[in-house]
Amino acid sequence: MRTKMINKLSNKFLRSFIITLSLAGLLLNSCDSRPLDKKETVENDSSHDLPLRPNIVWLVAEDLGPYIAPFGDSTASTPNLNLLAAEGVIYTHTFSPSGVCAPSRAAIATGMYPSSIGANHMRTRSDSEATGVPPYESIPPPEVRMVSEILRINGYYCTNNAKEDYQFDAPVTAWDESGRYAHWRNRPKDQPFFAVFNFNQTHESGLFEPYGFKNSEKRHYQSGDRYYEIQPGQMAEEETPNHVSKDANFPIPPYLPHTETVRRDLWKMYNNIAEMDLQIGAVLKQLEDDGLLENTIIFFYGDHGGPLPRQKRLIYDSGLNTPLIIRFPGEQNPGQKNSQLLSFVDFAPTLLSLAGIKPPEYMQGQAFLGEHRAKQERKYIYGAADRFDEVTDAIRAVRGNRFKYIRNYRPEQGYYLPLAYRERIPTMQELLKMRDEGELDSIQQLWFRGKKDPEELFDCKNDPHELKNLAGDPTYADHLEELREEMDRWIVEIGDQPNLPEKELLEQLWSGHDTKPQTSEPQVTSSQGKITIECATEGASIGYKVIGTERVEPGGWTVYQKPFEVKQGSRLMVVADRIGFEPSEIIQIETTETH
Repeated sequence: MRTKMINKLSNKFLRSFIITLSLAGLLLNSCDSRPLDKKETVENDSSHDLPLRPNIVWLVAEDLGPYIAPFGDSTASTPNLNLLAAEGVIYTHTFSPSGVCAPSRAAIATGMYPSSIGANHMRTRSDSEATGVPPYESIPPPEVRMVSEILRINGYYCTNNAKEDYQFDAPVTAWDESGRYAHWRNRPKDQPFFAVFNFNQTHESGLFEPYGFKNSEKRHYQSGDRYYEIQPGQMAEEETPNHVSKDANFPIPPYLPHTETVRRDLWKMYNNIAEMDLQIGAVLKQLEDDGLLENTIIFFYGDHGGPLPRQKRLIYDSGLNTPLIIRFPGEQNPGQKNSQLLSFVDFAPTLLSLAGIKPPEYMQGQAFLGEHRAKQERKYIYGAADRFDEVTDAIRAVRGNRFKYIRNYRPEQGYYLPLAYRERIPTMQELLKMRDEGELDSIQQLWFRGKKDPEELFDCKNDPHELKNLAGDPTYADHLEELREEMDRWIVEIGDQPNLPEKELLEQLWSGHDTKPQTSEPQVTSSQGKITIECATEGASIGYKVIGTERVEPGGWTVYQKPFEVKQGSRLMVVADRIGFEPSEIIQIETTETH
């Protein structure tokens, strides 16, 4: 039996009221929820022949650098990802715009750079005591929608299982389902779908002691005769499935010491990768069992770079570069490697392009596949680092195919900033102990310098760990000037404000008010048996549910696009919501006939 997830409204929605509305006459327009042009066929770039309105699945691992065999690292056993890569295309130069999850996920969800929409500070709804800033959410411009909502408007069934974490609450119109049991199998028969599955086995917290997973909050997948459990959290080592030998020859990057503690954390990391691969296999098996592989485009990627110290949160390649594999129906270009530069801001426009939908002009990324593929590949990718939990910095980066330029807006601060969450990793504790005892070598000590160079330039081809700053070397002056000018151009183009105090950012987002803005109450009218809904808040999305006489409430909210009919005796529920705002109250309307 299929389990249908019922979207539950949070407490901010609980107050509602009932209106009796007569269905007798109509006039009015929609509230900023106009559908994009929808096409039934997808005219692709020359390398891919796609089916009509393909299904699209995103398989998302957390905190994952290129530590899998298709990207040159066979330490962990990943047969499912190996097969996906053998049947798909391997994209070697994919980068997140931030070295941490929530800003990166904001970029994926909107096609916008986090520092252009107020999503650049990690954990904007916590650490208020340390920052002096009340909890807040990112507020993009009013035209911005989550890409899943755009797909829903164009006829796709959209599910997310289960992490969101976009630096804002997803509007109620974003997903048909979002939760542990969200699945394409819950959709109406034959409706095309976009389904996201998030895998947290590889998260940084998997390195903590004790590490692993809790027995609570389980998600389940059936793969053949094996029953898998996805369990976020931690569990003792003796309970952990052992996929990788502790005696393996782990590749230790030069910025980490060769100690037993580091090797043990690397065992955890690779073991978690192998466990994640099993869960990936379970979802792939479900697609196969459902006969969907040949009508589904499958993306596999991480939400940013690796989980280890001097990886996560930093904007070196170790923090931004993540594997991307895309399998196309018919196994087109199997095993091919593609080295073009890709950014997470490109994912939303590419998703729409693959579905035959023209990406909105506001998106700052560009499609790299599909009908609306950009005519030219991107020349640069960009990164930013601002606040992470309780510590604040201001760093920007631009990278071309070979060289990366980093600008440190707070050179007076050290490279390493103490962060309580990261210091739960045994390797981080080991590094601090060895630093204090003078046992780190010159390379490992680089991260602990008390001041930063105002500018840094790295040759990412010959110095992949970004250890030698070339900014002062006249041999590379032309590369330095090129990337310096490109950073200046990009910052102006996206409206970034590096080093802007967070309090001032909040004043801008809230238009000088002291509280989070509220979405206006939707206005509902009827005419000639049709319902029209409007909302005074610019950029608000409107969701509605029609509850028939049997009084069974639908699970998800329908995105309002144009006037619609409701049957006599039905109940109508309406809510308006804008990203970063408080949603409106829910209006409940009992419909009756006029005599």
